[in-house]
Amino acid sequence: MMFDTLIDKKIDESIQGTSLALSDKNNFSNSRKMYIESYGCQMNFSDSEIVASILIKEGFSTTHNINEADLVFVNTCSIREKAEQTIRKRLEFYNSIKKKENQKMIVGVLGCMAERLKSKFLEEEKLVDIVIGPDAYRDLPNLIKEVDGGKKAVNVILSKEETYADISPVRLGGNGVTAFVSITRGCDNMCTFCVVPYTRGRERSRDPKSIVNECKQLISDGYKEVTLLGQNVDSYLWYGGGPKKDFKKTDEKTKKNSINFAKLLEKVAINCPNLRIRFSTSNPQDMTLDVIQTMSKYSNICKYIHLPVQSGSSRILKLMRRGYNREEYIKLIDNIKNIMPECAISMDMISGFCTESEEDHQATLSLMDYVKYEYGYMFKYSERPNTPAARMKDDIPENIKQRRLSEIIEKQMSHSLIKNQ
Repeated sequence: MMFDTLIDKKIDESIQGTSLALSDKNNFSNSRKMYIESYGCQMNFSDSEIVASILIKEGFSTTHNINEADLVFVNTCSIREKAEQTIRKRLEFYNSIKKKENQKMIVGVLGCMAERLKSKFLEEEKLVDIVIGPDAYRDLPNLIKEVDGGKKAVNVILSKEETYADISPVRLGGNGVTAFVSITRGCDNMCTFCVVPYTRGRERSRDPKSIVNECKQLISDGYKEVTLLGQNVDSYLWYGGGPKKDFKKTDEKTKKNSINFAKLLEKVAINCPNLRIRFSTSNPQDMTLDVIQTMSKYSNICKYIHLPVQSGSSRILKLMRRGYNREEYIKLIDNIKNIMPECAISMDMISGFCTESEEDHQATLSLMDYVKYEYGYMFKYSERPNTPAARMKDDIPENIKQRRLSEIIEKQMSHSLIKNQ
């Protein structure tokens, strides 16, 4: 069946997860051991590296063997219902090990699912000992002490300032060649179908000096490629700190000296000439010409853009509150191809969003024919609780969602074949 085909490992990981551990040379035989399993987007994997760094400083080591772990964390994804079901099954599995083999094992939930399901996991289903949100990882040592004292522990408070800029991530389970560097956290876009603003909070940007320094350290450690990460990298803005919404109130000198995403890209490219540079994820409404021009200017910036579109219908894009319409998206695509003809472009696409008609679906297929993406991440619409779309009627029958998704996947596979040939 094609309906659940996952075109790239990004989505595969959101279902299967990845367990992460350091190499043996970084482990200490006398310390307590942690096992971290991550699901979902690249940001979750990056966050797991931050968690590992914090806990290693507290004397923990890592293990690939869940049966010997004193502390087991699952870093969660709330983007789709299937991912949540998978994580619940994993928690049940952890607890079976805890019951049979290691009753002192601490089981915790990290990340996006923490805030929304904290009561269910802690009190109703009693699946976890710790629940901690993505902005509270510094509090982990204190929460572990609470659990050691016989209590349950929770911290899901979202922050307007936390970027973990001063924490050097411990590179977990990677290949020693490519690494993630977080440049922003949170999201201000408020798309109607998306839970991220409610699970990761408002958008904030990280000090560019710390980003460049982390990239330089990666080169020293032998890495060859970096992916600059954010829920929306194009809206990166640094002007000396403070919320992004206050930028308009600053003086002209501050505005002139501010650093947007294009300038950040250039800084990394110039300071790290031997490092291949990628970034993810872009939002079409925020990608500007200067980003495309900067990409074209520097040979070490990879000529690839992940540019989620979600639908080819302007009516559906408006319902999704994406901030652009079909014509504006096509103009952006044209600009990219005119300035960088060799640039590869991928997408996210949702089939069966609320009220989607057959005409809307055909608009999506025709957009795909126009762009001819290299590959894509394709989904059926899955209602997320507490999002604006949850107040709309999810009125597309499941069989129609499936059929439309299969048509999207089939078309993308034909385009991918052409591009690969």
